[in-house]
Order: sequence, then C-alpha cells, then structure tokens
Amino acid sequence: MNKPMRPRAKKGTMKRVIKTVFQYYPVLFPLTLICILFSAVVAAIPDILIQKIVAAIETWQPTQNWAPAAKEIVPMVAFLGILYLLSLIAVTVYTQLMAVITQGYLSKMRRKMFDGMQNLPIRYFDSTKHGDIMSHYTNDIDTLRQLISQSIPSLIRAGSVVICVFGIMVYYSLWMTLLVLFGVALMIFVSKKFGGGSAKYFLRHQKSMGAAEGYIQEMMNGQKVIKVFCHEDAAQEDFDRLNDALFQDAYRANCYSNILGPIIQNIGNILYVLVAVVGGALLLTDVPNISISGMPFTLSIVIPFLNMTKQFTGNINQLSQQINHIVMALAGADRIFALMDQAPEEDEGYVTLVNAKIDDEGNVTETKEHTGRWAWKHPHSDGTLTYTPLCGDVRMVDVDFAYEEGKPVLNNISVYAKPGQKVAFVGATGAGKTTITNLINRFYDIADGKIRYDGININKIRKSDLRSSLGIVLQETNLFTGTVMENIRYGKLDATDEECMEAARLAGADSFITRLPNGYETQLSGNGSNLSQGQRQLIAIARAAVADPPVLIMDEATSSIDTRTEAIVQRGMDKLMEGRTVFVIAHRLSTVKNSDVIMVLDHGNIIERGTHDELIAERGTYYQLYTGAFELE
Repeated sequence: MNKPMRPRAKKGTMKRVIKTVFQYYPVLFPLTLICILFSAVVAAIPDILIQKIVAAIETWQPTQNWAPAAKEIVPMVAFLGILYLLSLIAVTVYTQLMAVITQGYLSKMRRKMFDGMQNLPIRYFDSTKHGDIMSHYTNDIDTLRQLISQSIPSLIRAGSVVICVFGIMVYYSLWMTLLVLFGVALMIFVSKKFGGGSAKYFLRHQKSMGAAEGYIQEMMNGQKVIKVFCHEDAAQEDFDRLNDALFQDAYRANCYSNILGPIIQNIGNILYVLVAVVGGALLLTDVPNISISGMPFTLSIVIPFLNMTKQFTGNINQLSQQINHIVMALAGADRIFALMDQAPEEDEGYVTLVNAKIDDEGNVTETKEHTGRWAWKHPHSDGTLTYTPLCGDVRMVDVDFAYEEGKPVLNNISVYAKPGQKVAFVGATGAGKTTITNLINRFYDIADGKIRYDGININKIRKSDLRSSLGIVLQETNLFTGTVMENIRYGKLDATDEECMEAARLAGADSFITRLPNGYETQLSGNGSNLSQGQRQLIAIARAAVADPPVLIMDEATSSIDTRTEAIVQRGMDKLMEGRTVFVIAHRLSTVKNSDVIMVLDHGNIIERGTHDELIAERGTYYQLYTGAFELE
C-alpha cells in the first residue's frame, strides 16, 4: 500500500521570497545584510581577544611588575568594548531597517495579490472558497512577516556566527573542535527527527486553517438560512470537525516544536560540561595539541573554547528553532505565490470602444469629447481602421457551452436581439438562462458557435470595452461600504451628483433614499445590511441606469421587490429600456409580457420562442408556466 504523500513546501520558494525582497528593496536589503554580517563577525572576535588576555595573564607572575601585562591587556579590553559598541549600532540599524523592509514587503505583496486577483477569471472565484482566499491576506501573509523580520535575519546571523566560531575553533584546537562537532551532529539528528515532524504538521496547519476560515465565512453569510432551517447543530458539528482537525494539526506541530528547543538546549549544556572535563583532562595529560595556530594546549585555549561552545551550540539551537517558522512561512508563501501565479483572464481582443461623432449619413468620426455616441474601433492587419456605430445588435449562433467538460449546459443556442429589442428568457432553475448572459459578458467563453455584437465577434472585442457597453443588474445585489451616492456612482465613476439622482429617480429609488437619515449621503456597510432587500435592488438598478449602456441585462432584477413596488420600478425600467437592447431573466412572468420575444429554456435547449400572445396560443410549456403563475397570484 502506498504511503500518503507528506505535504511539503515547494522547491525554490525560499529563493523566490529572497528574490522578491531584493527586487523591492535593492539598496536597503543589501545594507541590512551587511549590518547583520558585521554584527555576526563582531560576536565571534571577542573569543580571540579573550584567548590573548588569558594567555597574557597566564604568563604574568605575581612577583613581576603588572605594568607590562596591563599595557598588553588594557588595549584589548578597550578594543573589545569598541567592538561591542559597533555591534550594538549595527544591530540597532538592521532591526530598524528590517521593520521598514518587512512592512513594506508585506504591503507590496498584498497589493500585488489584489492587483492580480482583479485580473482572474470569474471561474476562479466560482470554484474557490472566499474564506480561503481571505486567508491569503491574513494568516499566510503573517507567516511571511515572521520569515522576513525574524527568521531570515536569525538564519544569516546565526549561520555566520557558527562559521566564524568554527574557523576559530579549528585554528586553536582540532581535538576540542571534534568534540564540539560530535555534540552538534547529535543536535542536527534531533532537529531533523523532531523538526521534520513539526514541519509536516505546520504545513497541514496552514491548510486546515484556510479550510476553517472558509467555512466560518460561509456560515456568516448564510446565518439567516441556518436559523430559518434550524441548522445550528449541524453547522456546529461541521465546524467542530474542521476545528478538531485544525487543533490536531496545531497541537502536533507545537508538540514537536516545544520538544525540540529544550532537547537542543540541554545537549548544549551537556556539551559545555564535556568540553570543560575533556579540556581539563587534556591539560593534565599533556596531550599534544593539533591546530592551525601551532599553539600548545593551555588554559588560554580551554577558557575561550567554553565560550565558543556556548556560542556554537546556542546559534545551532537558534537555527533549529527557526525551522518551524520557516516551514510555516514557506507554506504560506506557497499559497500566496499560487494565488499570484493563477493564470489571468485571457483577453485577445483588439476592437475598442471610442467616443464618436456620427453625421446624418452615418459616417463615424472618433473624438475625445464625450458625445454620448460610441463606436467600435476595429484595426485591421493591413493597417487600416474601420468604425462601427455601437447599436446593441447581439446575436448568438449555434452556441454550445459547458462549465465542466462532458457536462453541457447549453446546446445549439441561437438568439437574435436587434437594437432596441427586449428579449426574455424563462424556464426552470438550472435551465441555462443566467449562463447565456454570462457568455454575453464573456465571464466564460463558449465551446462552440459564434456570438456577434454589432456584427463583430465578441472574441475580438477587448473585454473591458465589451463590459463597459453592457449594464447588468444581478439577482444577488452587491453594495459596497460607502454612501448611497457612491454606490450609485459605481456604475459611472465620473457621473455628477445630479446624474446619480436622476438615475435613482428613473429606477424609483429616489423616494426611499430621500427618507434615509442622511439621504444620498447615508453610509452603507455590510453589503447594505441597514436596507431592505428591495431597497438594495433599487440601488443596483439605479447603478445600471447611471451607466447609460446601450445593452441591459436584467437577471431577476425585480425578484426582491414586492408587487406594489414592482409597478413603480417597472415604469422606471420601461423608461430605462427605451431605445436599448434588453435581456431579461425572470421567473415572475408578468414582467416579460411586453417583451419582443420570449424564449423558453429547458435543460440548455430553447424549446419555445415567440411573443407572449403567440406562446399563449401555442398552449405549450410557456402557457403552463404562465397559467400556473397566474393561478398562484
């Protein structure tokens, strides 16, 4: 039976982190590294001075004049004090620089993540838990803070001290160095044994935390549904399961981590005693010293060796303690880079939307002035340009589509919407109505067939220009933190206050907005939780109205509005729809009676099409839906 693969950080993640830090701070980061290395070297030099001071004291006899010895010792002590002062300055400088670099790096990474996220296709957000995405900006980014601000400086400093001290050890005595290396080998073995287990569970911890946060967000968003269906206990059970998994991973990770430190520290203490005992034994037995320096084995070597052993094992312990932080940070970095490496939404379009002047003969001239008229600017391979007036002629021809391969959602769909026509889609939930509008927006691309906009294949139109020509009111209303005015202006960022208020009046939202505590300046938060569902929908309709697009998509736009309010809104919507191509998705069939054409969908197929009267006369599916709705009303 195959063993399950252990979760592990990807190769090259640390290299990529360091590379990005250098990219963001090409001067400050190298300067910080220099300060760290300087402080590390300075930390090792005192061992050399201590050896010389002890050697000077060893040669001094009480009967001799102390002045010559003092003359040799005092400068070394003074130099030692200067070194410690410079080390303090270096440490102060690099800690302050690391604070700037760390917070700046995290800020740039968050900005880069968010910028990249704006370019991701809708498919990514439909298939990824939003709470898990949020975890990238909180837990994962916090692990990088620990890595940049503490782990990397500690690794560099401790590693440099270990190398310097090791060189000094070999210089003074090979026998004593071998003894220290034996203890270090034991430390490395223990670190690998316990650190590996810790790393495995810290990686799991990051993933299980993302899953728990994703579930919490789902439960927060669906709190009303949970209470309506008395699902609290079941929700609690599911959360307990995820929370228990998070607890187990965190518990095991920290168990390994907490065991590692004391074991390494006590091995270091034992090694310190062994160095003292073995050093004393070598002194007593007059064992010849083997060293680069060629010095005899004396007390002046044993004493600094005790200090170097403490330094050596202490820094090895510090390196081992960083394993957990590094593993967690690399796991978080993997998830962050995975988000940043997501393929952006492809846009091969080259036809753009421009302001235009159109004369009586239909000639189009591009202009920078806002004329209220638009045209498609179409560059050709021979270097020529053609301009097509934006009219709102949308045609779908033999379109097939599937969200997942092998599971078709739309089959051979053909829709012809002439400028100014109102086209309605009706049918059961899951019939493919919203999918059609998603394809017109190019939230998803078709598998087969053609979609043409004013005679231009929409694949040739740049997506931002395509979407700016379309107004959409979704069934699920999203309002943003800000004033009512700002939420309406979201449809057209350069709209004046008067244009926003006119759009609200057109949508029938002005009457309730003016009754709010601060009118149009009333602050909204929590997706407009201080408004009713119907009021939120009216603001969404006003947002679409202020954009003044030639094509409107109304996806259950009045589904959250009561019958009385619907009559008010319908009058405003009728004005809004005048002269525009409109696609309407509705379950409430009374809102589509006046459509130019109604299409009935069933399992991704158009089974009926015609006007309201024609479909009623056919006494088919639409007739059954309409009469059933009428009886219910």
